[in-house]
Amino acid sequence: MRRDIVVIGASAGGGAALARLLPTLPADFNAAVLIVMHLAPNEPSSLPEILQRASRMPVTAARDRERLTAGTIYVAVPDHHLLIEKDHLRLSRGPRESHFRPAVDVLFRSAAAYHGARTIGIVLTGALDDGAAGLWAIKDKGGIAIAQLPADAEFPSMPLSAIQHVAVDHVLRIEQMAGALAPLVSAELEQKLERAKHDRHLSETRIALGDTALEAGVRTLGSACFYTCPECHGSLVEIREGTIKRYRCHTGHAFTEGALAEQGLGTVEASVWSALSHLEELKVLLAEMQHSSTAMGDQQSSARYAQSEADVDDLLARMRGVALHPAFDKARSASSRPTIRAHRGASEDPDSARVGEPREEPITRAKPRRTS
Repeated sequence: MRRDIVVIGASAGGGAALARLLPTLPADFNAAVLIVMHLAPNEPSSLPEILQRASRMPVTAARDRERLTAGTIYVAVPDHHLLIEKDHLRLSRGPRESHFRPAVDVLFRSAAAYHGARTIGIVLTGALDDGAAGLWAIKDKGGIAIAQLPADAEFPSMPLSAIQHVAVDHVLRIEQMAGALAPLVSAELEQKLERAKHDRHLSETRIALGDTALEAGVRTLGSACFYTCPECHGSLVEIREGTIKRYRCHTGHAFTEGALAEQGLGTVEASVWSALSHLEELKVLLAEMQHSSTAMGDQQSSARYAQSEADVDDLLARMRGVALHPAFDKARSASSRPTIRAHRGASEDPDSARVGEPREEPITRAKPRRTS
């Protein structure tokens, strides 16, 4: 058994980073490479074609149930999670994670669940903290964790979060990664014959594939917490993995701390503007009622409605000041730049199963491409 599965996650700045990384991988690279980059959900992606121009390996958009083939690069498609299920690719419109579909953590977690130590995870440039939890899962199952050197990343938040929360094996500039990968994918590993009967990462992979979260045991993944899901307003459970805290609701949506905080701000801002809308409608209604009362000679009612309109005017002025307050932008910017804390390693979670579901047979090699 070898480390023959490489999963790569990137967000902001990822296109340029991948264009630097892929040319350094040899044409006979003896592993399957899977890439998730955050993509606009409603637009076709030309990322596979762009990356193919930079790569000596074949690059293709991932297709559901396609068999994994070593020597091939598979790229996630818009509005679909990319996962590994046994020795096949899976595409799914399962619940978004940290507001994204595809999400880096989904791919990483599925690779860890099914292939454990055979997996190498790489976190590249990006904002917030997607990828850290998935990299933790890979490391938890005996795989290799690699993060881009933050100083080398256009947006350092994602690799910083990975380094902060995971005992990564290598922190590298992109140009150093191919040299580190070569001995990793060629080394023989001792096969693990044990198979987990139940595993949290496998359960979450089933949720991402579209299984009902409640039936998949979402309530057993962590403890009930105070927060509610910003996507569907369902209750959340808090999941702890080493120093990582993340959240999942009973319909399946999942969030890192950073993603939950960022969306929480957006929800509050939307609520403020919604309140403004209701107050403005109420002001118009009270003005009409005041004019109607005046026209009918009901001065007492007219005065009451005029006072109510003035009160609403005062509330509108205060509420508009809240809606336009720069704290919204400041808090949103701060959430994309997580504070660096001292690295504490990847503390083991006693509730996490240590054994994944590795398959004993290697993935197939790609057939050499003919050259004219």
